[in-house]
Amino acid sequence: MIKPTLDKNYKPMIRVLTDYENAVKQENEKQTVVIAVERNGGYNYVYKFEAFKDGTGHDEENCRVAERLAKTILWLAGGYKIMIAGSKVIYNYVKDAYTLQGARAFDVDFMSGVYEKPFEVVYVEDANTIEPKSCSLRVGGYLDGCRIGFDAGGSDRKVSAVIDGEVVYSEEVVWNPKTTSDPQYHYDEILTAMKTAASKMPRVDAIGVSSAGVYVDNKAMVASLFIKVDKEKYGDFTKNIYINVAKEMGDIPLEVANDGDVTALAGSIDLNDNGVLGIAMGTSEAVGYINKDGGLNGWLSELAFAPVDFSEDAMQDEWSGDIGVGCKYFSQDAVIKLANLGGFKFEEPTTPAQKLKVIQKLVEEGDELATQVFTDIGIYLANTLPFYAKFYDIKHVLLLGRVMGGKGGNIIFETCKKVLKEDFKEFADLDISLPDESSRRVGQSIAAASLAKSR
Repeated sequence: MIKPTLDKNYKPMIRVLTDYENAVKQENEKQTVVIAVERNGGYNYVYKFEAFKDGTGHDEENCRVAERLAKTILWLAGGYKIMIAGSKVIYNYVKDAYTLQGARAFDVDFMSGVYEKPFEVVYVEDANTIEPKSCSLRVGGYLDGCRIGFDAGGSDRKVSAVIDGEVVYSEEVVWNPKTTSDPQYHYDEILTAMKTAASKMPRVDAIGVSSAGVYVDNKAMVASLFIKVDKEKYGDFTKNIYINVAKEMGDIPLEVANDGDVTALAGSIDLNDNGVLGIAMGTSEAVGYINKDGGLNGWLSELAFAPVDFSEDAMQDEWSGDIGVGCKYFSQDAVIKLANLGGFKFEEPTTPAQKLKVIQKLVEEGDELATQVFTDIGIYLANTLPFYAKFYDIKHVLLLGRVMGGKGGNIIFETCKKVLKEDFKEFADLDISLPDESSRRVGQSIAAASLAKSR
């Protein structure tokens, strides 16, 4: 196994899960456990696995693995109810964790806000009554007319003007949405970007927005961009911010989508194929998926909060309070973390985006530590894609975001391919795409332009 050089404690989820599954197979006494997450419309995601029999000395191991799986499924598919069958021990452990007083209080509060329903964990006596219910939703692909595509990144905002599928203008502007408490700042910055793009075209027929967070009917239900904004005071203002901008632009048809889904859509459009997992590494990790039918499954795919490292010494995410989750492995935070582990000292005060640029500049100069930082992220990625493949039917992987820019992005890409070939032979031929430099940074805003159907 090829291991990261800087992160000595890394225990990839796929390795832990494979070892666990192999150990369970050797046991005479085992049980089938079902974990399902239900969301709006009765849609759900169902995952079955073999576990050690309750009370045979493996309860702690069962519970840790099951909780990590439940967490993965919850942030992959989204939902307000976790259903468990097959083990009362696992059920009680997960139920205790997923309360407002438990270890996963953030998850409970987040999902309750998204689905506007109380969160619950329930035990199901008969696993056969948990039947999968899925959907496939058409998204984007509209290229007619004059369109604006806006990508609301945590450190940069990008906008593109697109006429009949051809990009006529793109720009990338630094902004500070995650540290600003006045939502008028966000509104003005978004509107300015829209007006700039509009000025490059004879008219505007549709607006598409790619933005981190969860969006329902173009409303921002939960979004890290507004993390400093007072929810009680400005909740409705921020929830409707894109809707109101579109109205001010002339009541233009609007479609807002999670940035991960737009990443996947960008790949689907570029490849002219489906089954695309898009991963954007920027301020955080954004993931989206276009299924084999060319649609969305209706999942959250907020894998920034899904575990990828099983180590109890893994880095903690400040927002969710959990450890070992994707945002600390596939983002600018991963670059900073690894550089710190290698002994690099950043000048203070320096923003995370500025720290990323420092390491990116060093890697362009051939610096050994900076090269190792991006090499380790490539190792992270190679160990994580097989884990994601347990839940997504992946034909193509598209990599975007500022972390994938320049020589560092090329190192991540090449290292990932090398590790897959050596350690995960069944994934050696997985199609992984790294777009050209411009598309890596503004590709999402271009794809976002195709989201909305014009009048």
